[in-house]
Amino acid sequence: LAEYSDLELAINTLVTEFHKAADNGPSMNATQFQTMISNQLPAFAKTVENEEGLGQVLQQMGVQSSQNISFENFWTLINKQAIQLFGFMHKEKNVKCGCLLQ
Repeated sequence: LAEYSDLELAINTLVTEFHKAADNGPSMNATQFQTMISNQLPAFAKTVENEEGLGQVLQQMGVQSSQNISFENFWTLINKQAIQLFGFMHKEKNVKCGCLLQ
């Protein structure tokens, strides 16, 4: 049994949770997405609990109206959440994160 780093385990968790929420499909619908967010990102869940908030988040992720959410779309959200979370956790240290995906 190979030893995996914390980062490798975290990446595996992201992929595993996405597939679990998508019922092992390549993408998920908005309801599956909202359920995954409320279960796995509870601090962020308030943002997507109403239609307006959900629509804004999906747009930021590059999801078109009535389109399913791909892992690539999900990864865009993870990037934004990682930068925000880093900022919150390092606020007192005055450290900035410039890791934006283009």
